[in-house]
Amino acid sequence: MQTSTDRISAFRHLHESGCFVMPNPWDIGSARLLAQLGFPALATTSAGLAWSLGVRDTHVGRDKVLAHLQAMSAAVDVPINADFEDGFAIEPAGVAISVELATRTGIAGLSIEDSTDDPAKPLFDFALAVERIEAARRAIDDSATGVVLTARSEGFIAGRPDLAVTIRRLTAYAEAGADCLYAPGIRSVADIKTIVDAVSPKPVNALVSGNFTTVAEMTDIGVRRISVGGALARTAWTGFLEAAKEIAERGSFAGLSSAMPGVDLDGIFAR
Repeated sequence: MQTSTDRISAFRHLHESGCFVMPNPWDIGSARLLAQLGFPALATTSAGLAWSLGVRDTHVGRDKVLAHLQAMSAAVDVPINADFEDGFAIEPAGVAISVELATRTGIAGLSIEDSTDDPAKPLFDFALAVERIEAARRAIDDSATGVVLTARSEGFIAGRPDLAVTIRRLTAYAEAGADCLYAPGIRSVADIKTIVDAVSPKPVNALVSGNFTTVAEMTDIGVRRISVGGALARTAWTGFLEAAKEIAERGSFAGLSSAMPGVDLDGIFAR
């Protein structure tokens, strides 16, 4: 089993060249399955975790998230990047405290968002958003762990889909010390390339949660890292609900016939 230092080093190396896919498991079982498929790194998903606990996204407290990060990091031998939401604080000092706690969990990276969860004002003011990334940077540096810091600008999933504003924010976050930049919700390959070019040479994470591109296309435009957010969790829940609704509404069980045999799953988890 690799140490957390080994995993951080490996994660940093992945960001140096090429393009890698970092899918998002939501529990230990899904993490182990994805690691067995050969993905070089994994990322948690706040939505997937929340749904597994029966609550809305962003409604899992910091302590539970930290425990989840520790369990996920201990479960697999590949680097784990943490979906660390808004740092579980508004003010930079609070973000720094949360980030410092996260660096103790064994993760190799974490992301900090600039969304507020307030529909009337969905993004933090620009200056505050930059200060929050600076605080996260200082906390990681003080921890001497080398954890990779990703800064997310959430306009395209928070009701403010303005490419120029997003690029201004991502550029400022890069200058504030972010190692990687991420603007989820953009489904235009041309727009993603514009971001890649704008923040170069810093690496960019692209969210691909639908059939609008390929790994090859993202590689060609210079994306360094691809994640899928809550898409795998949504896919799993979709199959579950379709089969369960058939039983509840029609009293039939056809939806269960396409499920993987239990003996096959036992074999996978026995590896």
